[in-house]
Parts: sequence; C-alpha cells; structure tokens
Amino acid sequence: MRKKIVEVLLCAVLLVSVLAGCSSQDNPGTTGEDNANNSAGNVAEQNEGEKYKVILITMDSTDQHWVAVDKGAKKAVEELGNIDYKWMAPDKKDDAQQIERINNAVADGADAIAIAATGPDAVVAALEEAKEKGVKIVYIDSPANTEAYATFATDNEAAGRTAGEQMIKALEAAGKKDGKIGIVNVNSATTSTVLREKGFREALEGKGYTLLPVQYGEGDAIKSQDIADNYITDGVVGIFGTNEGSTVGVGNAIKAYGQKDIVGVGFDKSDAILSLVKEGWLYCTIVQNPETMGYEGIKAAVKAIEGETIDNPNVDTGVSVVTKDNADSVQ
Repeated sequence: MRKKIVEVLLCAVLLVSVLAGCSSQDNPGTTGEDNANNSAGNVAEQNEGEKYKVILITMDSTDQHWVAVDKGAKKAVEELGNIDYKWMAPDKKDDAQQIERINNAVADGADAIAIAATGPDAVVAALEEAKEKGVKIVYIDSPANTEAYATFATDNEAAGRTAGEQMIKALEAAGKKDGKIGIVNVNSATTSTVLREKGFREALEGKGYTLLPVQYGEGDAIKSQDIADNYITDGVVGIFGTNEGSTVGVGNAIKAYGQKDIVGVGFDKSDAILSLVKEGWLYCTIVQNPETMGYEGIKAAVKAIEGETIDNPNVDTGVSVVTKDNADSVQ
C-alpha cells in the first residue's frame, strides 16, 4: 500500500513539472519575439561596452607643444568615454621612429590614428598600409601627402607671415630699417615649419632686410643656440625660430650675449619660451592651440570610425601673438 502511495506521488510531481514547462512556453508575456529582443538587447549592451582604439602619434614626446596636444586629446577621451587611448611618440624627431610607431599602432589593433607627421613623404607608405587595413587617419599639426579624414592644424604660412610682421614692427620701432636676419628652422622636410619659414620670408620681401641662408637645428635647443650664436657673430639685427626647440635656442643665444637689441621672434609656447619673453630676450612668440588640435582630432577620429561625415575637414586652429605685455596671462 505504501509503495502505491509513493508511485502516485511521483506521478503527481512529474505531471506538475510538465504543466509548468508548457505554461512557460505559452506565457504571452514571454514570446519568441521577446526572447529575440532580449538577445538583441544583450548584444547591444556588449557593443556599448566596446571601446574604439585611438592612438596619437606626435613628432616627439619632449616638446611641451606635444604634451599639450596629448592633454587636449585626453579631455576628448574623458568626455566621449568609449575610447581606448594611447599616446605613442618617438623620443626625438625621426622618420624611422615614427614609422615604427605607426606600424606598432596597426599591430596593436588601432581603429584610428591621429598623427603629426614628421615629414610630408617619409611616413606616407606606412599610413597607406594602415588605411588598407581599415585604420582611419586624422592629421594634427602636420599632415603627410596622403588623404586623411580631417586635418586640425595651424595655417602655418599665415602664421609665419605674422611672425615676419612682428619682426618688422619691432625692428622699425628700434629705428632699424635694414640689416641681416637669420632663420633657425627644424629641417627641410617638416611641412609645418617649412611653411612658417615661407610665410616669414613673404612678410620680409621688399622691406630692405637681408635674409641669411636658413640653418637647421633639428628642433634641438642646444643645436639651435649654436646656430643663433653664429648669426649673432655675423651681426644680425633679428633671428626667427620656427618651433619650440629653435625658439629656446634663439632666446638663450641672445641672452648669453646680453643683446636685447637683437630682435628674437619665435614659435610655440613652453615655460622656457615664456620666461625668455618676459625677461625681454625674445620680442614675441607665435602661440598655437595644441590642446584644440588634440581635442578636435580625437573627436574627429571617432566620427571617422563611426562613418560620419564632417562639414569642414581642414580646420585652422589659429594662433596668437605673445609678448612681454601679455605673457603673464598665458596659461
């Protein structure tokens, strides 16, 4: 008798289990469409958790200009929140090192590269190979001779003219309507500084000054100071430095000789440059907006990855003239 009762109870449990399973399948609140929607929702949540890999590659990692670009990039990364960001830079301006960084970025799975090219041609092959693998390219500060999604840079030729106009203004104020002027550039290949030199020369055309042959210091402050020393020995009335290292070299040379009557005009902003301006060893420096370059460059990189179009692919990020009068207000 007890055995029969147990059998009946087991059958009852089995029947309840079957009915519960049927009830679950027939429940109108959990249809096949709902299950599909739930699955899609899970996928969407996974996709939302994925991050775009964007890598910034600058000319070097030492100039404060590039540190400011990185700062602007990080601000965009913080705002967007869906970016796996890295700053990969050579320890000095070197084509081979920058090509290596590009290749490393591709191997690391970059979705986009924001780059300040060391030269217009040297890195082209590496960038084209990256594009073939689906990597989006955005230029910051200095473009190369291959198409990119967007460019955020100073109009360097116009900025160079501004530097030339400031040189003339200072010289004429000192009663110097003629004399020799030296130019300390980085090299003959970096597009941004070549264009600055071009604009500077344009401003000086027909003004009675003699422009000495340009000398290259590779953006190194010590090499640039040696060049500026030679210009001073040659009796120049002014010297133009085309980037941060060049400008520091020019200012230090003028300071070492104690000749504030030599007009030093520079480019870029650093603690050293601002000190030289405040002390009067440099008349002025042309300051770019590197944080804007980095910020807008990263935002554009994400748009490129997502397949969006951009209204203006070539953005002039602008410059300002910093003299002794306004140097204290510069951040």
